[in-house]
Amino acid sequence: MPTSPMRIAALASAALIATLASNPAQATDGYFLNGVGAKGKGMGGAGIAYPQDGMAAVNNPASISGMESRLDLGVEIFVPDRGAEITGNGAGLNGSYDGNGSNPFILPEFAYVRPLSDDLTFALTINGNGGMNTDYETNPFASFGAQGDAGVDLKQVFISPTLAYEFTEGHSVGVSAIGLVQGFRASGIQPFTAASSDPANFTDRGTDASFGAGFRVGYYGELNDVVSIGAFYQSTIWAGEFDKYAGLFADQGGFDVPTSYGAGIALHPTDRLSIAADVKRIEYSDVGSVGNPLAPLFSGVPFGATDGPGFGWDDVTVFKVGADYDVSDRLTVRAGYGRSENPVPQSETFLNILAPGVVQDHFTVGATWRASDSIEITGFAMRAPRNTVEGSGSIPMNYGGGETDIYLAETSFGFGFGLEL
Repeated sequence: MPTSPMRIAALASAALIATLASNPAQATDGYFLNGVGAKGKGMGGAGIAYPQDGMAAVNNPASISGMESRLDLGVEIFVPDRGAEITGNGAGLNGSYDGNGSNPFILPEFAYVRPLSDDLTFALTINGNGGMNTDYETNPFASFGAQGDAGVDLKQVFISPTLAYEFTEGHSVGVSAIGLVQGFRASGIQPFTAASSDPANFTDRGTDASFGAGFRVGYYGELNDVVSIGAFYQSTIWAGEFDKYAGLFADQGGFDVPTSYGAGIALHPTDRLSIAADVKRIEYSDVGSVGNPLAPLFSGVPFGATDGPGFGWDDVTVFKVGADYDVSDRLTVRAGYGRSENPVPQSETFLNILAPGVVQDHFTVGATWRASDSIEITGFAMRAPRNTVEGSGSIPMNYGGGETDIYLAETSFGFGFGLEL
């Protein structure tokens, strides 16, 4: 089915607008997505060594090598359940707080793949990298004088042109240039402006935008008819500062996207059955605004300063495994599981009332129906059961002491439409 470059450009522009206008609230592998593409999401996010559609370029840019021309569109309905409980506080903060003032969230994605020659393949993907949203209609900090809803809203979108080159039969390398568009908003944390290096740019400044760039490289190899392997490295995505929140985030509003890397293997023991497994590392601690602990605040380093306080997130290792089975020539079913380390230490739960990215287990199912030789429709669902991190020494005595427990659970489902061109 011929598709003109103008039509592809129009679809890509529409996907970009939809993605930027959406309100990503993911908090799965920390705040990164637990998977991309409707097929990959149904397999627990595994896909570094198992390319199934155009979104495979996000997992591993080399894996699209040899893929036929195709267009993939997807949408996910995401429903997080987040909140906090404060106990033993001497300043009146005690209580249970529900952060679900905003729900649900619509998350679109887009991919286009086109072979340029027998050895060279191009792809363009537009997808949400991740995000975080909390909306406490009952403000946890009200006894300090906070007003209005409390919460944050972070959204990150990647626009990634990709080239993959098959340098010998069955073995490819790939590279993606990553353009980042991200937005952030914070509200209802007015009492903490006194601890900021720039109180005028700390909270309730509306949504601010920031832009950045980085790269992703990968390798994909088919060792034989049964085994394929893959690996990727994604650089830090260096981003401009959030100027409206220069008094909140460390390094005058800095908010880069952390480095990540991983490897995967896929097995095809029969013509109908495939099994894939990935391991991935995300280095949250290298980004000051995310990884710095709260402690510098009490040694004279204010919010927003160079090496200033942050959310105290640790690096995480993520494991994913999934399988699919062709029930017939038309129907494929799949399931998967993902396990992420929790990035939030027990000592850092107080500030993470705003960012409780603590879910660890992800259970997924999915299916694809091939309506014709060129059209396929995929559905998937994901459940991440509630995980609670109980605070330990979490509220400094400067704020009345006591403990903060934070929790998060997630439910999502979605659909993908694939068209071979």
